[in-house]
Amino acid sequence: GRGPGRPRGTVVVDLCCGSGAVGAALVAALDRAELYAVDIDPAAVRCARRNVAATGGEVYEGDLYEPLPAALRGRVDVLVANAPYVPTEAIGLLPPEARVHEPLVALDGGADGLDVQRRVTASASLWLAPGGCLLVETSERQAPRTAEAFARDGLVPRVMACDELNATVVIGTRPACAAES
Repeated sequence: GRGPGRPRGTVVVDLCCGSGAVGAALVAALDRAELYAVDIDPAAVRCARRNVAATGGEVYEGDLYEPLPAALRGRVDVLVANAPYVPTEAIGLLPPEARVHEPLVALDGGADGLDVQRRVTASASLWLAPGGCLLVETSERQAPRTAEAFARDGLVPRVMACDELNATVVIGTRPACAAES
C-alpha cells in the first residue's frame, strides 16, 4: 500500500476509458503508478472496474474530469483520452463491427469529430503536473486540428503515427515551468 514517506507513483488518468484496457496497460508498464479512470457510459464503467481491479486503480462514472478527486489537479503525469472522434455524419460509414457493437457515445465526436477532444484539451493544463503529458488518439486527417487545440490550450504538441497499427496520437506536454511575468 501507499504509506506516509513512500514516494508516490506516476499518476495516470484515463478519460473515456471504455473497458479500462489503456490505463491498465500503462500501469502494468510503469514501475509504480496510481490509475484513475473515467467513462460516462455505465456499462463501460462496470467493465473497467473489473479490468483495473488488479491494478488497485479507481474507476469513476461521469463526464470527463467532473468525477475525479479535486486533489489530482496539477498532479497528473500521464493523461490519456480515447475520446470519440468520428464526425456525426460519418458514423453510418463505419464498418458494422464498430457501428453495431459500440455505444453511440463512444463514437460521436460531433460535427467535425473534435468536440470531445476540445473539451479534454481545454481543461488538461489544470490537471497535468508540470512536464505531464496528454495523449489523445485521433485520425491522421484530424491530427493537425487536434495539435492546434493543444497549443491553444497551453500544451506543447507533437503528432506520432504508427503505420503498422494504423494509429495516430497527438501528445501534448505541459511546460515544466511557466514563464515569469
